Amino acid sequence: MPRDTPMKHISVTPFGRQAVTAGLLAARALDESALPQSGLPRIDKWSLFNDLRTARVRFGLSDRDLSVLYALLSFLPAKALEDTADLVVFPSNAALSDRAHGMAESTLRRHLAVLVKAGLLWRQDSPNGKRYAARDRAGALVQAFGLDLRPLLLRAGDIVAAAAEVTQAADHLHRAREALVLRMRDAAKLLAYGIEACLPGDWAGLEARLLPLRAALRRKMDADVVARLLGEAGDILQALRVMIDVKSEKMHGTAAHSERHYTNSKQDSYEFEPCLETGRGGGAVASEPDQGVGVQMPSVPLVLVLKACPDIQPYARSNLTQWRDLVVLASELRGMMGISASAWAEAQRFMGPETAAIAVVAMMQRIGSISNPGGYLRALSGKAAAGGFSAGPMIMALLNSETARAA
Repeated sequence: MPRDTPMKHISVTPFGRQAVTAGLLAARALDESALPQSGLPRIDKWSLFNDLRTARVRFGLSDRDLSVLYALLSFLPAKALEDTADLVVFPSNAALSDRAHGMAESTLRRHLAVLVKAGLLWRQDSPNGKRYAARDRAGALVQAFGLDLRPLLLRAGDIVAAAAEVTQAADHLHRAREALVLRMRDAAKLLAYGIEACLPGDWAGLEARLLPLRAALRRKMDADVVARLLGEAGDILQALRVMIDVKSEKMHGTAAHSERHYTNSKQDSYEFEPCLETGRGGGAVASEPDQGVGVQMPSVPLVLVLKACPDIQPYARSNLTQWRDLVVLASELRGMMGISASAWAEAQRFMGPETAAIAVVAMMQRIGSISNPGGYLRALSGKAAAGGFSAGPMIMALLNSETARAA
């Protein structure tokens, strides 16, 4: 049926005091550009709506605008939009408000105006401004006055293309944000390693550069901001790698700095990570502490230790509610980690059972980065014998790394 005949005129002007605008005429011009002989492709209305929802910002729409459009689409009986169908819906304000979850009529009019301005809806106003359908004596629809959904069909190609672009940009942003989190996690762990291993360098300065990046991850960022932060995180990570690699070369340059630790038995000979001792070189097993030197209880609370070392929980046979529970667990874990009984006993003598247990579970938490747990524990025992070891920094380093990972 022709869209415009002498008996069926489609008005291009709004009812009442609303004036004709250039935007209204431009939107109407889309209808003239459609080729009647070829027709427009048939498209599923809900699929098109989902694409529009994805690209709504591109069309200047809010979620409330889409709610009104969704309600209008629900009044269209067919599941698809096609060129040969009559796409005018004519619900009353009360019916439209009901399907828009009780939206006030004044609010409905405002959102309808936005949809018309965006070129996604036309008003097919009747002579009196009411929405209704004219029917013949047999009840067949002759002409409908209301809201025309044809512009959705006319702009379907633009909507689908915009949705694809938005989806692609969102995927790119997601991958870039993942890369940023990974770089920051590596930087946080290398920073904790450098500080804990007493390597020389401006660790405080690098940590100060890393803090704003952690704070930025809590906010919603666009692609440009993420790209800038990726560059900053890469610079920090490169600086950390250089500082650690340079120190490692120096530590392995001579036999005097190879930091080997020997005991009376070859089975108890281990290498530990460099520069973990401040007051001792590689030598014999530390002697017993002076009788006047007492071993104090850990200054860090047990609950904080458990929070920093969640990986030990599966190995616990009971709830870890007291220090003695942690000592028993550490005694079992040290065998799994390759720590000899003599190294464990030495750690308990110089640190105290509770602090030695903290050291073991903290090592278990980062076991993948420790090449020789037994030598590592002996080095910490040497620091404790010289009065230079505290379990607090180990736990705080683990907590900081977990915070960076969560960010």
